[in-house]
Amino acid sequence: MYKEFFGLRANPFNVNPDPRYLFLTRHTEEALACLTYGIQSRKGFVLLTGEVGTGKTTLINKLLEWLRVQQVPTAFVFNSRLNVPQFLDYMLADFGIPSDTRSKSQILLRLYNWLLDRYRAGETAVLIVDEAQGLSDELLEEIRMMTNLETFTEKLLQIVLVGQPELEQKLKQPNLRQLRQRLTLRAKTHPLTSEETKSYVAQRLRIAGWNGQAIFDSGSLSAIHRYSCGIPRVVNLICEHCLVSAFVDQQKIVTAGVVEIVARDFDLIDSPVSGMALSEEPDSSSLSSSSSTASLESEPQSSPEAPPLSRHQARVFEMGFSASSSESRQREAPASLAIPEPVSNANFLTSSAQQTASHSPAPVLPLGSLRDPAPELISPPPSAPVLSPRQTPPETPSTEKFDLVDALKTLANLADRLREPEQDVPKERKI
Repeated sequence: MYKEFFGLRANPFNVNPDPRYLFLTRHTEEALACLTYGIQSRKGFVLLTGEVGTGKTTLINKLLEWLRVQQVPTAFVFNSRLNVPQFLDYMLADFGIPSDTRSKSQILLRLYNWLLDRYRAGETAVLIVDEAQGLSDELLEEIRMMTNLETFTEKLLQIVLVGQPELEQKLKQPNLRQLRQRLTLRAKTHPLTSEETKSYVAQRLRIAGWNGQAIFDSGSLSAIHRYSCGIPRVVNLICEHCLVSAFVDQQKIVTAGVVEIVARDFDLIDSPVSGMALSEEPDSSSLSSSSSTASLESEPQSSPEAPPLSRHQARVFEMGFSASSSESRQREAPASLAIPEPVSNANFLTSSAQQTASHSPAPVLPLGSLRDPAPELISPPPSAPVLSPRQTPPETPSTEKFDLVDALKTLANLADRLREPEQDVPKERKI
């Protein structure tokens, strides 16, 4: 449509992998030399990987073109979604080996005899598998077993695996380590640089019959490289539609504005790399909020401290019973400390001994919760062991025992004196 308008004989930016349009960069020349050397020297396994659209299939077509010129028998498998029997049938058919059996052993035997005939004739058979990242592990192992078709000195079948970077990741699996160890040569294709993109566009125009008149200005070429990220397939896509748009507008020169419009139509304004970086970069506000939330969640909530006990309360708590009344003892003593029921004066000694023996040991309070602790409370003397619930408390010194009895007698006398006035009060008369 636009060929006559721009003075071209063919479509310069066709996306088909035409080997005539192969642009030899430094990386492409190294990859092509690696492939030809591996085949000529019978290395057995050669691996070619590269990102999508970087020219792997075009490079393989150039290799196949050279092999046909050298009259090398080749089999090119471009569909990796095959099982083992289908793969063997396709390979034999592409090699031109007649086969009327479905037995795997007979197929491999016929392939081995055919390879020996080619070796005696001084020929080398080459198997090329494209899109190899889609091969199953079973089929990859079957391909590895084909390298056992060899003599004592050389491999009878040369195999070239072509695929995307996922193929390299797949070969790192432990079950494919034997195949990975047999890869003697590795080659890669790379995206174009800015200068290589300009030379790439000029070469394709020249092969298509370009007369040298400017079609893309410098700004448009820079924009093409920026939006395509140096991927040759994307460069072809952008240039093709730029020529169509310029032809519709009857413009002889493609400007950067036309390139930007085409890139916007194909969603190429934001490159995948920058879009990925933006999507993966976290928001600062969300970071701060999440970090503050994480710090709040990770910080343990401090439980309210128990009110500090006075020296008197601590002393009472340590001895296990209180000299105050039952009401004040229930208010001031800890909840875990059982308060003995009041008993009569006559049975006090026996009941107090029983209650003390059955009393549970008091919990140990932290030292920081005591207010002005006494020195003897900080570290209990070694002569006062901690009692278990079933142990009998040691006998107290005789001086404390006689003092306690005297105090109880005094309290009993006071209680009797308080009851005497109540008995002397006359009862109220009934009128």
